[in-house]
Amino acid sequence: MSDNATAGRSGFDAVIAAADYPVFVVTTRADGRQAGCLVGFTSQVSIEPRRFLVGISKNNFTFGVAMAAERLAVHLLGREQSSLAALFGAETGDDINKFAHCKWQPGPGELPILAAAAGWFTGRILERHDLGDHVGMLIEPEDASAPPPTDPLRYNTVADLKPGHVA
Repeated sequence: MSDNATAGRSGFDAVIAAADYPVFVVTTRADGRQAGCLVGFTSQVSIEPRRFLVGISKNNFTFGVAMAAERLAVHLLGREQSSLAALFGAETGDDINKFAHCKWQPGPGELPILAAAAGWFTGRILERHDLGDHVGMLIEPEDASAPPPTDPLRYNTVADLKPGHVA
């Protein structure tokens, strides 16, 4: 890699780190399996109609379940919920049942809804797009539980987590 390319990559990484995006936990269910993971690549991509894009790593246990799923649940975490972020970010569904280690309940479409989440919404998966090492899942929000005023958990708070799978 050239020096310019290396400088460009490190500069890009610095800009993204400074943006300090909120992180979310995504849960899903398909074929009798449920899964969930911490995601940092998300964005609302349309106002009307409402659309939200979630990037899930192809190496993640949740990826296989999400590829067979019809819907996703997207959970906003508050700043104080780093232990929930660690459960869904540093553990893998290949090794443990994450849902046995937290409170949850079946929500719309039988999706697992995390009881401790500040807020959440569910949506039907409209499209899947290969984005490199992640697949972008475009969802149409359907049901939601609005959060109280909250300071969301952000990337810089969880940046030191060792992921359950390398992206």
